[in-house]
Amino acid sequence: MKRLFMTGLAAVLSVGLLVPGAVSADSSINEKLGVPIVVYGANLSKDEQASVKKSLKVDEEAEVEEIDVTGKDLVTYIKDGDPNARMYSSAKIMRQDAGKGLVITIVTQDNITQVTPDMYATAMLTAGIEDAKVDVAAPKKVSGHSALVGIYKAYEVSGETLDKERTDVANDELEVATKLSGEGVDKEKVAELLTDIKQQIADKNPATKEDVERIVKEQLEKHKIELSDADRQLLIDLMDRIRNLDIDFSKLSDQLNDMASKVKEKLGDIDPSFWEKVKDFFNGLVDSVKSIFQ
Repeated sequence: MKRLFMTGLAAVLSVGLLVPGAVSADSSINEKLGVPIVVYGANLSKDEQASVKKSLKVDEEAEVEEIDVTGKDLVTYIKDGDPNARMYSSAKIMRQDAGKGLVITIVTQDNITQVTPDMYATAMLTAGIEDAKVDVAAPKKVSGHSALVGIYKAYEVSGETLDKERTDVANDELEVATKLSGEGVDKEKVAELLTDIKQQIADKNPATKEDVERIVKEQLEKHKIELSDADRQLLIDLMDRIRNLDIDFSKLSDQLNDMASKVKEKLGDIDPSFWEKVKDFFNGLVDSVKSIFQ
């Protein structure tokens, strides 16, 4: 009986070790980087905002700064943006130390229908945001575009200054990415394609639009992606704008690869089969205890 108890205790302790934060969480305020900033889509109802707040685990933070993002903000960061646009997708942004890279988590995956974490990451890097941990949520099915504008606003509120030309290009990048994925190209392949094209632009430093066109053609062939002439031209025009921004994207691939290898900090990111194994263990433990007294 003692051995059985010690085995059970060891299992409980192992769960605490395997799941970061399951036993205790650091809820202290980071005085160097500032508190997390939570940006809510301005068109959320009170109930929807409460739902988003729960999804983003706002109440678990020691302190947060909460702001809204509106259609007027869209115009601020995006040329020809619609000031009447309805904003629902929301985000919690936590600045990281330089070199930490980007960790993007969509905590309501079923409700962000068009944008993937990698799409957010590539667009954020284009906009000039390099080191941050961002959680994105929505209370109902939305494309996910307004969360990016909210991230821009959060950075400006925290004292950063973003180049408006870069944020505008980043938005166009997100539009192109979601357009391509909406026309049959796998979402992950879209993000990989954009990353590789920008990597080539960084490495080869193309001098003309024709050089950019060659890079796009090579990468489309490499990834075995076929686009219509119109979509191909959209991609070329986008990458030429990025070339003219003179951004160093040489570390983009490393950052995106690093995202996949970081330790998952959210319980929801743990493989569901892990919890099945834990449940099966304790079911077996209960059965063993029962058999002792029978």
